Amino acid sequence: MAESRSNRATFHLLSLIVRPAMNLLMGKQWSGTDKLPRDTGFIVCPNHITEIDPLVIAHFLYNNKVMPHFLAKASLFSVPFVGAILRATGQIPVERTSAGANKSLEAAREAVANGGGIIIYPEGTLTRDPDMWPMKGRTGAARLALQTGSPVVPIAHWGAHEVFPRYARRLYLFPRKTSRVVVGDPVDLSEFSGLPITRTTLDAATEKILAAITELVAGLRGEPAPTQRWDPAARNQKPTGRNFESDGDIP
Repeated sequence: MAESRSNRATFHLLSLIVRPAMNLLMGKQWSGTDKLPRDTGFIVCPNHITEIDPLVIAHFLYNNKVMPHFLAKASLFSVPFVGAILRATGQIPVERTSAGANKSLEAAREAVANGGGIIIYPEGTLTRDPDMWPMKGRTGAARLALQTGSPVVPIAHWGAHEVFPRYARRLYLFPRKTSRVVVGDPVDLSEFSGLPITRTTLDAATEKILAAITELVAGLRGEPAPTQRWDPAARNQKPTGRNFESDGDIP
């Protein structure tokens, strides 16, 4: 993304606060940084296990000279101070409505066309999987990739949930935890090139993106992933909110 001077200044100021804090919170083991594209716009697709994921991914990308730009919930932009920071760093608001989502994807398309790195969580929210594997996804990242031809870079991380568990109310600082981040090869979506962007195509491309992320997560965890992806809709779980476990059949 062609960053404005004010955007860069804000990122730099935030980095003076956030980077030392993140280094204090967790040790870090990063790998695959050479797979981040340097000469084209691209889409970053990470797994989503805790509310501090964006800080983990932003810290990782910024340290690797990629300005982190997220598609963030529109409601966050109305929060005092937080909204001002989001706007000052060029983050993209996302509405839950179809019209709002299309507007957000248009802004993301423009950013990618300008050589930016856009972070989209394919799951759309924190995973509902009780064992925190990547769950069934939403199609925004796949749609953007197929419309722009931009590479999709899968990223997996593991360890931040030990500091701040999913929907927790406090940090767990001791003993000190380690956040591990790994970058995978760009997802090969060439089989969908030239096809009509239908729901079937988008679902198949989304599953391929999630499969790449899941493989990376399995490597970090040192264990095989489930053979069937967790589907919140099939378990009558709410798509958003903290009380999702009471609506499904999580053991």
